[in-house]
Amino acid sequence: MSVLTGLEILRDNDFERLKGRRVGLLTNPSAVTRDLRSAYDLFRFAPNVDLKAIFSPEHGFAAAALDGAHVASSVDPRTGVPIHSLYGETLRPTPAMLEGLDVLVCDIQDIGVRYYTFAWTISYAIEAAGAAGLEVILLDRPNPLGDAVDGTPGAQAYLSIVGACPIPVQHGMTLGELMRLFNQRWNPTPAFLHVIACQGYARGMRWEETGMPFVPPSPAMPHLVTARHYPGACLVEGTNISEGRGTSLPFEVCGAPFIDAPALADHLNAQQLPGVRYRPHTFTPYANKYSGEVCHGVQAHITGPDYRPLLSWVGVIRALRHLYPDKFAWRPPYGKPPALPFDLLAGSGTLRAQIDANVPLETLAEGWAADAEAWRELRREALLYGDTP
Repeated sequence: MSVLTGLEILRDNDFERLKGRRVGLLTNPSAVTRDLRSAYDLFRFAPNVDLKAIFSPEHGFAAAALDGAHVASSVDPRTGVPIHSLYGETLRPTPAMLEGLDVLVCDIQDIGVRYYTFAWTISYAIEAAGAAGLEVILLDRPNPLGDAVDGTPGAQAYLSIVGACPIPVQHGMTLGELMRLFNQRWNPTPAFLHVIACQGYARGMRWEETGMPFVPPSPAMPHLVTARHYPGACLVEGTNISEGRGTSLPFEVCGAPFIDAPALADHLNAQQLPGVRYRPHTFTPYANKYSGEVCHGVQAHITGPDYRPLLSWVGVIRALRHLYPDKFAWRPPYGKPPALPFDLLAGSGTLRAQIDANVPLETLAEGWAADAEAWRELRREALLYGDTP
């Protein structure tokens, strides 16, 4: 049996749950059926759907804006309804944005990693809906990274749009499950949240088994393999090393002008980390770090199912920190209160301090297994697709 997403189930039921209701839709182009019809198109053409407002996350409604770029609100030229940006003047829907709506529908492709902002944009929307007494319907989708859990939960002092709740780097839940957990545990004013679960989906199912196409949910997430590197490779953003943004291989490569690529690849391959092989790679970013400069580094190639992206890329960062102690740097702090970007991503200052102290890689990862076990127990109350065998 093929996997059906929440969007396909809602469509096949003739949008019955939305009849006679004024609808807001939080989405972007990644929310598609298996035949590549978008949620936006289905909603605007369905006779039973009274679409009154659109809400967009980071990268905007078209998923075209660069990472971190503020996006202005606008009006959709096809429908005439407002597009409220939730990554511009505000990160949360205001009461004025929700006024006149009966229900807020959320459908977007998450990738199962704490740093990815879409989940937290939806959590803020659920908070606002709870305060406004508005129902939220979340149309669930498979997690491209399956059931894998890795990394430590973020500490309270480091919660932000790249991790608004204390969850591991890889949480192993669908977006619907994660938002059920958020609404039950962390939402100060729980909303009436209804998740339309996928049909035919089983925990741990690989993306290729779902039959779903992978549509890039953001500009630097072009392929499924990008998502598989992202839990670890995103941490490179917190350093002065290029993570491949501004190239055709974001989060698959890293480098800088001062790196000896063959020497770095040899050093990393000597660690014999599971499921990965590093190849010397040279590239010239057209944007972001080192734009227009020749960079040398490595491309990580997944060679087996035991690949652990967090372990593998922390290994890369640790190697660069100590192979190039005078040239490697952590990006400077920002925000209120100011914090190092690496620490915001990692969820605390602990990992950076351990890397600075040259703590062995296996020691760095020792606590992750216990944290994963505790997380699997905590999340159980919100699961929709069974538990890990």
